[in-house]
Amino acid sequence: MSPKTAPTASSPQKAGLPAGWLALERTPSPIRVYNTLSRSKGVFEPAEAGHVRIYACGVTPYAEAHIGHARPALIWSVIRKYLEWRGYRVTLVQNFTDVDDKIIQRARERGEDPVELAARYSEQYLSAMRRLGIRGADYYPKVSQHIPDIIAMISGLIERGIAYEVGGDVFFDVSRFPDYGKLSGQRLEELMAGTRFEADERKRSPMDFALWKAAKPGEPAWESPWGPGRPGWHIECSAMSLKYLGNGFDFHGGGMDLVFPHHENEIAQSEAYTGQQPFVRFWVHNGLVNMGAEKMSKSLGNVVSIDELLARYPAPLLRFLLLSTHYRSPLEFSDSALAEATRGWRRLNSAVHRLEQFLRDHGGLPGALAGPGDVARWRAELDGEGARYLDGLVSVPERFDAAMADDFNTAAALAVLFDLARETNGFREQLVRRGKPAPAAVEVLGGALALFRLFGGELLGVLGAEEAGAPDQPALVDNLVQLLLDVRREARERRDWATADRIRDRLRELGIVVEDTPAGSRWRMADG
Repeated sequence: MSPKTAPTASSPQKAGLPAGWLALERTPSPIRVYNTLSRSKGVFEPAEAGHVRIYACGVTPYAEAHIGHARPALIWSVIRKYLEWRGYRVTLVQNFTDVDDKIIQRARERGEDPVELAARYSEQYLSAMRRLGIRGADYYPKVSQHIPDIIAMISGLIERGIAYEVGGDVFFDVSRFPDYGKLSGQRLEELMAGTRFEADERKRSPMDFALWKAAKPGEPAWESPWGPGRPGWHIECSAMSLKYLGNGFDFHGGGMDLVFPHHENEIAQSEAYTGQQPFVRFWVHNGLVNMGAEKMSKSLGNVVSIDELLARYPAPLLRFLLLSTHYRSPLEFSDSALAEATRGWRRLNSAVHRLEQFLRDHGGLPGALAGPGDVARWRAELDGEGARYLDGLVSVPERFDAAMADDFNTAAALAVLFDLARETNGFREQLVRRGKPAPAAVEVLGGALALFRLFGGELLGVLGAEEAGAPDQPALVDNLVQLLLDVRREARERRDWATADRIRDRLRELGIVVEDTPAGSRWRMADG
C-alpha cells in the first residue's frame, strides 16, 4: 500500500447538505472550535475557501493498536464527515512515526528490522481502524519515506542560524524563537526550571531539542550533510504537514499529552523555518483514555487491544462509547463504562429496530430523504399529535448541527438522537394503539428513519451490528420485550391487572423497567 494514499472504507462523500427539509433551510450554526493556543473557542472558517486541511498526529507502530489509538482516529473521521455534510472539501493527513526509539528497542528484542516491524504494525493498525468503521485519511506519510523532506527542512534551519550541528547531531536553538512556550502557556524560564533534561554539555541550552541524531550501532540510519543518522521526533510532523498541507493549515490534532514538548517544538521549528505565523490556525487536543487513574499506554502495559475488543463487542457499540464523551474530556475505560454504554447503545438501536419493523409492517420504509413538498402535505393530513411530532422531526437537523458546531460535541449530538428516539417511540406506540395508521403518519416515520440513518448511521456510525449477517441480539431482545408489552397492553385493556402487573414485575427482575405514560408503555434497561 502506498503511504500517500489512504485505504478508504467507501468512496468520498459528495460535499454539501442533503436536499429538501434536511438542508438546514435556516442559517447553519457557526462552527466554534476550542483552540489550545488561544485557550478559547473561536469561530472557524477555513483559510482556503471551501477546503479544510487537517493534520492528525498518528501512532508509533511498535505494538498492536489499542482503544486509546481509536479515539483520535474516530474523532477526526467523524469531524471530517460532519464538515463534508456542511459542504466543505476536507484533506486529512495522519502520520506514522515509524522511526523511533521504542520501535528500535522492540525490534532489537525480537531480532527484527525496525522499519519492517513498524510496517507490520502500521498495517495492523489500519486493519483495526477499518474494522471499527473508521474512514481512512487521505495520506498516511511515514518518517522513513520522507527523509529528504526532513533533511531539507533541517538544512534550512541551519542556514537561518536557528539550528546548529555538533558531532553529527543537529539541535534547534530555542533561544532564537522568542515565542517558545506559547502553546503550553509557559515561559522559557519556567520550562527550564520545571523540566528534567538528559545532560548533554554539547547543547547551548538544556531546552534545545534534537532535529537529527547521529547514527548508533544497530540502529537504522540515512545519509545526511551531517553524517549518517536519523530524524529527531518533532521535525517529522513539521516536514510532512508542510509538504502535504502547506503553511497555515486549519487543524492540527493530537492527544493532550502532545502539547508539550511535541507540538510546542513543532510550532517553534515550523514558524522559524517559514518565517510566517501561524503554522497552524487551530490546535485541537483530545483527552486521553484512562484505565483507572492511569493513562492507557503500551509502555505501561495497561492497554486493551482493538482486536480483543472487537471479538467481544460490535464496532458500533465501541464507537458509541468513544463518542459519548466530549473529545476534550478524559475517557474512563472500564467494565462499568462498557456496561453503561451498552445500555444506552441498545436503547437507541432498539428504537430504530422497532421503527424499522413498524415500517416493514406498514410498507413505509423510506427510499429517499423528504423534501419541502412532502412536509407540507404531511402537515395538512396529520392530526394535532402528528403535527407536533412532525415539528420536532423537522428541527432535528438543525439541533444536530448546533451540537456538532459547538466544538464537535458528539455527546450532545447523540443526545439529539435519543430525543428523536423517545419522541418516535411515543408517536409509533400511539399509532399502534389506534390500529391501522394513516399513510401520512407512516411516511413521517419513514422520514424519522432517514434521519436516524443519516446522523446515527453515516455520520456517527453507532447504529446496527458489526457486520452484515451478524446476530443482532439487541433487535431480538427488543422484539421479545415488545411482544411481552403487547400482551400486557391487551391484558390491561381486558382489565386483567394481575397479569399486567406480573409481566411488569418479572421484567423488572430481569433488569427491564416498564414505564406507563399517556402515550403508551415504554421500557428501558434498569440503571446499575
